[in-house]
Amino acid sequence: MSRSAHPAGPRHGDVLPEGHYTAPAADLNALDAKVWSRTVARDDDGVATVGGIQVTRLAEEFGTPAYFLDEADFRARCRAWADAFGADADVYYAGKAFLSRAVVRWLHEEGLNLDVCSGGELATALAAGMPAERIAFHGNNKSDEEIERAVSTGVGRIVLDSFQEIVRVAHTARRLGRRQRVQIRVTVGVEAHTHEFIATAHEDQKFGIALAGGRAAEAVRRTLALEDLELTGIHSHIGSQIFDMAGFEVSARRVVQLLAEVRDEHGVELPEIDLGGGLGIAYTSEDDPREPYDIAKALSDIVTRECESAGLATPRISVEPGRAIVGPTAFTLYEVGTIKPLEGLRTYVSVDGGMSDNIRTALYDAEYSVALVSRRSDAEPMLARVVGKHCESGDIVVRDAFLPADLAPGDLVAVPATGAYCRSMASNYNHALRPPVVAVKDGGARVIVRRETEEDLLRLDVGE
Repeated sequence: MSRSAHPAGPRHGDVLPEGHYTAPAADLNALDAKVWSRTVARDDDGVATVGGIQVTRLAEEFGTPAYFLDEADFRARCRAWADAFGADADVYYAGKAFLSRAVVRWLHEEGLNLDVCSGGELATALAAGMPAERIAFHGNNKSDEEIERAVSTGVGRIVLDSFQEIVRVAHTARRLGRRQRVQIRVTVGVEAHTHEFIATAHEDQKFGIALAGGRAAEAVRRTLALEDLELTGIHSHIGSQIFDMAGFEVSARRVVQLLAEVRDEHGVELPEIDLGGGLGIAYTSEDDPREPYDIAKALSDIVTRECESAGLATPRISVEPGRAIVGPTAFTLYEVGTIKPLEGLRTYVSVDGGMSDNIRTALYDAEYSVALVSRRSDAEPMLARVVGKHCESGDIVVRDAFLPADLAPGDLVAVPATGAYCRSMASNYNHALRPPVVAVKDGGARVIVRRETEEDLLRLDVGE
């Protein structure tokens, strides 16, 4: 593999430009277990491995860019969440993070439920054999066709997101001769400490029915009056990539206050409360996510305390981790192409993917880690920006990170924690072909979502 010399960007110790980077690790060959899946390591030659397989072998067999999903890690995280919450609570995997038929089968086998938010996600869940009663259906603008399929197949709950939807779901249930279990999604006015686009519980946004002004109470009133709907509880989701539990405490308190109002007005104690998901993961070494057991205990303590104060029986708790399960289980593998040093600034490292396989940096200003994984390097660190090959200056994968100064075209780099919202938000921008998802476990690897081909692109283009 070529190691042609080139002028490097700033080194550790230089006066560096402002940016999102942190100080370089003492050893750039180290792979922080906090941000990589649990079977990732380096072998004696310095090549990274996952599930016991070298990434160089994976690149030869499956090409780059590609997402490699650590199946053992995924299953272990499913079990950790299920064990943390126990038999008296429900864990719904948020399918929007990443969904495929293989993932649905793993969830089913590990005892988790599934949360979907579109007809396509519901179709995938049903096609892979997830029992309908273990599916929850979200969405702020469900179509009539989606509602009919959800009701007719017997999904366990539909989360009502508006007054109009209350009527539409009830009408469909009556026409089909069903009584549909539902929850009402409320916005509790909590400001989650996250990006504006992924904070979902403040009032000025599209999701849910506000507690303010008695609107959520009115939604409960209307739902209870409809015989075709069985109102089982209240749903709240305050945002994504959250580390601070304070927002959940305020949210739970306000939801329990609503439950008490429902009891006082209607003589009914709703048996369920769904606190949503949004728990953060480590994208960089500076992130410090909580373990599932700590999250479960904190949420259970909050709800129990608030219910005791209100004189209510403690309802059954549901949570919806998506990113917290699948996010850390996968990394994206790229091949390095063009390298451009900018004297006094940084070195631009172009890879063979980009914003078509990871839009989060451009969309949310997300931060990621990156490592040279095809070999060991003892070179000094250089400040690098990993960018894609698309015709956009905002096509950035990792805004600022330190990589070895001897990085060269043909090297393989990997970006960890890309299991969530990367393949599921991937696009064909510039007619790029979406990468495959490859599951790796115990020395074996198999494609669970194949790479797109030019034939796939042209098949949808019907011509004149």
